[in-house]
Formats: sequence, structure tokens, C-alpha cells
Amino acid sequence: MRLLSVTGTRPQFVKAAPLHAELSKHLELVVADTGQHYDHELSRVFNEELGLGDPDIQLGVGSGSHAAQTAAMLVGIERAALAVEPDAMLVYGDTNSTLAGALVAAKLGLPLAHVEAGLRSFDMRMPEEVNRVVCDRLSRLLLCPSETAVANLAAEGIARGVELVGDVMVDLARLLGPIASERSSYPAALGLEPGGYALATAHRQANTEQPALGRLVAGLEAVAGPVVLPLHPRTREALATAGLLTGLERRVHVLPPLGYLDFTALLRAARVCLTDSGGVQKEAYLHSIPCVTLRESTEWVETVALGWNVLVGDDPAAIAAAAASPPRGDGHPEVYGDGHAAARIAGLVTETRWLSE
Repeated sequence: MRLLSVTGTRPQFVKAAPLHAELSKHLELVVADTGQHYDHELSRVFNEELGLGDPDIQLGVGSGSHAAQTAAMLVGIERAALAVEPDAMLVYGDTNSTLAGALVAAKLGLPLAHVEAGLRSFDMRMPEEVNRVVCDRLSRLLLCPSETAVANLAAEGIARGVELVGDVMVDLARLLGPIASERSSYPAALGLEPGGYALATAHRQANTEQPALGRLVAGLEAVAGPVVLPLHPRTREALATAGLLTGLERRVHVLPPLGYLDFTALLRAARVCLTDSGGVQKEAYLHSIPCVTLRESTEWVETVALGWNVLVGDDPAAIAAAAASPPRGDGHPEVYGDGHAAARIAGLVTETRWLSE
């Protein structure tokens, strides 16, 4: 069996790391990287740290509007699929790379498997939500990280091909979390003690535009104590254009984007995490770190229901208040699985009957 795996962004590289290792034991795996994230710190460093190696096909799409980026990916992925002639395609998450892969698979009649199927924020203003819904409609094998995801699909009338497998990021967090803390120079390199700072990230399109961007800056500047902010290239550019970067750097430890190990080390030692990233919300939960989400909705609803996450949007006062008194649940159940998701997914994908169902 030949499987074409389509990746392109930091979260997808993280998810792919344990899964590619398992899949390669059972089938011929061909990896296509769209190049949606192309900075070294957002792409190449993950290949190096997580053992992914170089992709077989590099499309080099880069930045652009949603339409331009997705269109370029459609052309590139279709060309790759026609050359490789895979038996099936695998996509991850909710990015433009995910959407483009799903559309190409549908147009070429290729069976499609979706890792992280069934997630819903129920906010169709988010491009990611649109991508999730479309991809799940086109998928033949829907690999769900949680019971909530399964229930979401059932509510939409999708039951065939749905499998509860757990989350591959649990696999990676358990394997590399302790290693990250041992190997990384953070947070000591910043002169910070464990539990003595807030870790923040922001990259969503809605949060890199005014007035939300200015409100987020005001909120971060109002957080008591040190704040560490590894800065996504798009966010850095937006801050510089708005004249907000220099002032923020006086108050916050602004860092370049970090690889998985350094970021995980900072997260595991943080007092609280403030983020608009779905993946980071989940990573915070996996490492038992309270999370303040800089959005008004989340696809990781379990983290809110269990008391480890609170949604504050871009309200500066709410951001500062939540960071001062962060959420911490009474318990910490394994709602995203037991750390063996990659093996389960590999087993399901290699059961060839789904290819003809």
C-alpha cells in the first residue's frame, strides 16, 4: 500500500512525527510538504528535532491569501498525487494544507483519512472551522482524538468510517516532554525560574489585525510578572507595521519562533499559558498547565469543561485577570487518549478494506 501524507505547518509536523514512524513499518509512505510554514523555526527544525527527515516532495507554496495559497496547494498536491499514484491520502488538522489535500483526494477519487477529525468550534467565521467541516465531509476514514469529536460527527449524520483513536500529540508529549525539559536551556536562559512567568503565543489571522492586535498587546502588557512570547513571523510583521513591536519588547521577552523541544520546555515550566492556538491549548492541558485562550471559542472544549482553560477573547482586562488567577481543574482525566494513538491509526490505515468501502 502506498500512502501520500500531506503536511505543511508546525502542528502537522508535530502530529506526523509519531505517526510517520508507525506507518513506515507497515506501508510505503510518501510525504508531501506544502511549505505553508517555511521559516526554519516553523518547519525544518521540526524535521530535525522530531526525526521526520526531509519530505519526499517539497511544494514550496509559502505565504499568500487563503485563495492564492490554497489554489497553489491544489495544483501542487494534484501534481504530486498523479506522479506518486498513491492508494490513499492522509491529512491532518484544519489548515489550508488540510483543505487542499482533501479537495485533491476527492477530485481524484482517492480514499482520504483525516487525523483530528470531528473537532468543532462552531464558529464558521474561522477559516479553520470551514476547513474541518469540508475535510470531514470528504473523508472516508475519520480518526477522532476524543469522544466529543465522535459525538460532533454523529450530530452531523457522519458515522461511517469514524474511529476513536486518541490524539497523537499525547504520544509525543509523553515521549519528549521530559526530554525537552532536560535538554533545553529554557527558561534558565532568560533568567527565569520554573513557575515564575507566563508563556504567550498569538498567530490567528483575526488576532493579527486591528483593533484586536492592539487589544492583545494591551492585555499582555497588563499581565503581572514576566511574559515570554515566541513570536510567529506573521505576528511580528503585523506588530511592526502597527508600530507596536518596540513597546512590547520593553515589557515582554519577545523570542523568535521556537522548535518543539524549546517550546515544550518553556510550556512545562510556565505558570500559565496564554494563546490563540488550538494545538497549544491542548499541549498545555497535556502538561497540566493552566491555559487562557485569546479567542471566544475553542475546538478543544474538554479543556474548558474540565476547568483547565478559560476563553477571554481580546479583552485586555480579562486577559490580565485570568493570567493573575489562572484556571486549574480538580482532576486531569485522559480525555485525549493513553499515548498509543499512532499505533491505532497505523493499524486502521493499513486495514485495506476502508479503501474500497
